[in-house]
Amino acid sequence: MLPPGYPRIQLVNSFDELLTTPFAAGVNALCWPRQLPGDFAEVVGKLAAGEGITPLDEALLNGLPLSAAGKLAVAVMLEDLRLLREQGRLPELNCIRTYPRDEEPGVVATDVYSFHADSAPVEADTWLCTYHGAPSEGLRQEEARRRIDQPEIRAALLEEFGGEDSEEFREYLRDCCYDLHYAPLPEARPFSFGTGYLWRIAVDWPGSLVPPCIHRAPENLPGEAARLLLIS
Repeated sequence: MLPPGYPRIQLVNSFDELLTTPFAAGVNALCWPRQLPGDFAEVVGKLAAGEGITPLDEALLNGLPLSAAGKLAVAVMLEDLRLLREQGRLPELNCIRTYPRDEEPGVVATDVYSFHADSAPVEADTWLCTYHGAPSEGLRQEEARRRIDQPEIRAALLEEFGGEDSEEFREYLRDCCYDLHYAPLPEARPFSFGTGYLWRIAVDWPGSLVPPCIHRAPENLPGEAARLLLIS
């Protein structure tokens, strides 16, 4: 269930509505809540164990020895892929046990476990659905602050840069994607993207009428179930 009082989220009732509803009036996240049929846990259980991210395609999924419920779960995921591909998108379906971490964590973490916004040089959006495992988390702008706007963080980044707070420094922040990462305020209430819900979220691009949707990947602790994630 989505928490009350989140005016930046708008619920829709179909894929077509998710596709055609514009981001406007501050709304930067569209959600199609779904209760999906099928046994997604069985699909995860049949995949080869390992660390990191395993890309999944139709041939691999259809080759798994699954029950009727497992095959139904595969059919649901493949249908979502088909719908997005018909719109000219390039969706990916992955089994995720861990994401890469920053090899040398600096002043600002830039991996997907940090609250961040996606960005693009042209008009774009991001689609997400977690079929199994811990879902993504979101954070509305009113409850977040860019890390580069925190005085102690900005001072440390200036020292790392080795110069003054100039346009060159701000370009450095953009080049390193530091400007896309956020810290939750003390009163923040992150919200869950839910399991089975299909989301379309706003991206930071020149000319966007709404702020980007801040989100992050969940921490996948040892022993927790792997995620089945669609992203486009």
